[in-house]
Amino acid sequence: MKLAEALILRADCQKRFAQLKSRLLTNAKIQEGDKPAEKPQELLRELEDVAGELVDLIKRINKTNSATIVANNKTLSDVLAERDVLALRRSAYSDLALNASISHGRLTRSEIKYLSTINVAETQKRADDLAKEYRELDARIQELNWQTELS
Repeated sequence: MKLAEALILRADCQKRFAQLKSRLLTNAKIQEGDKPAEKPQELLRELEDVAGELVDLIKRINKTNSATIVANNKTLSDVLAERDVLALRRSAYSDLALNASISHGRLTRSEIKYLSTINVAETQKRADDLAKEYRELDARIQELNWQTELS
């Protein structure tokens, strides 16, 4: 199985787990004299099965990410961490540019005037550069996911 397939299965397991939890909560209490729409014990057994499958997939994915050397002696785990931080940095620059560029119109001279403390154009350019870097790195990661066998 390829790593990308395992990632898809992991996402499916996470969705199934959330659905089972929701169904369990819905059937956890009933009005006296009524019967639950589904048997909570059966849902709990299914939830535990999905949890077991999920933990196995996560372990195998993590092991594969840590063992897969990408380039410059970096593992896939290293590259994933770099991508995650790129996303955080891009978001920070983008939010900063947006916040600094919002102008508050003044109706009278006595109202407070706000000035930007940063160069908005440069900050937005940096956010755009980080977004491009993120997209390129993410594309390489996706390609690797389809080429790498799961451990």
